[in-house]
Amino acid sequence: MRTVDVQLGERSYPIYIGEGLLQQAGSYLEKHQLSKQSPLLIVTDEKVADPYLGILEQSLTASGFKVVTAIVGSGETSKSLSVFEAIMTKAIEGGLDRKSAVIALGGGVVGDLAGFVAGTYMRGIRFVQMPTTVLAHDSSAGGKVGINHPLAKNMIGVFHQPELVLYDLSALKTLPVREVYAGLAEMVKHGLIWDREFAYWCLEHADELKLVDIQAMGYGLEKGCSIKAAVVSKDERENDLRAILNLGHTIGHAIEAVAGYGEIIHGEAISIGMVGSALIGEALGAEPGLVDTTREMLQSLGLPTILPEHLSVDRIMSAMMHDKKFQEGQMTFVVPLEIGKVEINRNVDYDLVRRTVELLKKEV
Repeated sequence: MRTVDVQLGERSYPIYIGEGLLQQAGSYLEKHQLSKQSPLLIVTDEKVADPYLGILEQSLTASGFKVVTAIVGSGETSKSLSVFEAIMTKAIEGGLDRKSAVIALGGGVVGDLAGFVAGTYMRGIRFVQMPTTVLAHDSSAGGKVGINHPLAKNMIGVFHQPELVLYDLSALKTLPVREVYAGLAEMVKHGLIWDREFAYWCLEHADELKLVDIQAMGYGLEKGCSIKAAVVSKDERENDLRAILNLGHTIGHAIEAVAGYGEIIHGEAISIGMVGSALIGEALGAEPGLVDTTREMLQSLGLPTILPEHLSVDRIMSAMMHDKKFQEGQMTFVVPLEIGKVEINRNVDYDLVRRTVELLKKEV
């Protein structure tokens, strides 16, 4: 068992990381004093429901909790207003009240969606994250929850911290290879922004991570969550420092939007975006070789580093104009200075960004 604490004063909470935790979920919710009189709403998706929903429901009901379940479609398209409304309807029909809680059982999409439900139902009820993907180690901590608009990703949302995060490593063993690799993009990102040694550790242990070796994966997730927790504890609402967690996301979110939320999944888009950020970094005077090292680290983890030729540069640039980080005609980027160190640059030239997106279509 590994435990990481997110220090936010009265809203502090633990991230539990270990094997077989879903079978023990009832006891963890008892420990954190969730109500047994008020129904719990489990939100999950159709892929996760088959192997894990029954395990969770059995653990909760055995501990005396009342359970209502909502199953959504898999993938980014479920982070929509229509699905949000359907889950709200399920919550109202299920009799959830102010002492109820919403449980997110699944990956980042489920966590973001369920968290937004919890943050807005009756103006906010308790929330528990139970991630089942590698990628969700990033999104399950920190309290940023929300849904997409057709024009822009994550444009509708709130900050709503969970009561706890229960991370069952056993669930990672059934993930498709592509999803494992995509999740590793966020893991190495934490090294790239904060911890040079950890970034190189990811490179050195890439084969073990791709095979979901429990020891390597447990350490990598603990380290990634610890970095995320340290950043969030200093800047919960992204007034300044927390923005460094967006390395690769400005270009990455635009790629996702243009590709249609599915052709290129989140971690893959962020991987390409991090190469773009490294290109911008080198253009602005970062350490020599930054792009090559970044690309090597990402490729070692099975991640793409080149933008597909058919994706329009014009459309990607247009999508970036809708990004929350585009303000007053200037583009804000998290720009690497070296491996393990970044800065927030709020005055990145539009033409430089455009040239960077064009370069991403080439192996340079």
